[in-house]
Amino acid sequence: MQTEPLIGFERLGEAPAEPLGPAGRPLGGVRVLDLTRVIAGPVCGRTLAAHGADVLLVTGPHLYNVPPLVIDSGRGKRSAQLDLRDPAARETLRGLLAQADVFVQGYRPGAIAGRGFAPAEAAALRPGIVYVSLCAYGYSGPWKDRRGFDSLVQTASGFNAAEAEAAGQDTPKPLPVQALDHASGHLLALGAMAGLHRRATEGGSWHIRISLARTGHWLRGLGRVPLGLAHPKPTRADIAGFLEESESGFGGLSCVRHAATLSATPARWDRPSVKPGTDAPRWPAAETP
Repeated sequence: MQTEPLIGFERLGEAPAEPLGPAGRPLGGVRVLDLTRVIAGPVCGRTLAAHGADVLLVTGPHLYNVPPLVIDSGRGKRSAQLDLRDPAARETLRGLLAQADVFVQGYRPGAIAGRGFAPAEAAALRPGIVYVSLCAYGYSGPWKDRRGFDSLVQTASGFNAAEAEAAGQDTPKPLPVQALDHASGHLLALGAMAGLHRRATEGGSWHIRISLARTGHWLRGLGRVPLGLAHPKPTRADIAGFLEESESGFGGLSCVRHAATLSATPARWDRPSVKPGTDAPRWPAAETP
């Protein structure tokens, strides 16, 4: 895993170059299928939506979602549900994929491929697709097929032991946030945008690969904040300048605003977060930029 690139790029096949069309925002007109849940993958879709992409979140009605995370990471997205155990639902997803630019998936290794949506199959259906994958433990080595999530990868990669040592305690100490998830989510979005750039300049279909373990290895390599554990936890007053107020499908929402500061095309979410399944599984009619 440590020898893998932080953001992996694989050319899946040939396709004509597709420069992005005129739009008022960096990702205006880009269609993103977001087949992710919990934190890392949804952060990717939320980030792409903040820069103008049309993001359609697709989850299964039988799959559990963590409500606070849906509220936070659902900003800017439409939300539909498809049970991919159903052949008709898979056919609907194929129709969506055929008109998409980016396909983001974070299911356990082999799961989405088992439904007929492996990278090569997606590229055959939609030449020029930017296919973005997230896994837990990397794409090589004996653990590549294991499922996992941030807290497990923290433990397996030594974070909790290192935190315990820094704190001077004998028992494992987890990080105070799901740092691997959030960092991986932004790396997924960066990879998706780099894939779109390659498609625009070189053509081709592209597979972007990120893993929580490789992200964790990179984060550990950045070193520790001196006396970081001695700092008090921030209060709401401390972070007030980073919050924004908005409405959502769940009521009034106070949440952390997007970190990017762009003078000409400021990041924003044009759609509020909504309850899973609020929208139909279809793309809206094309809008004039």
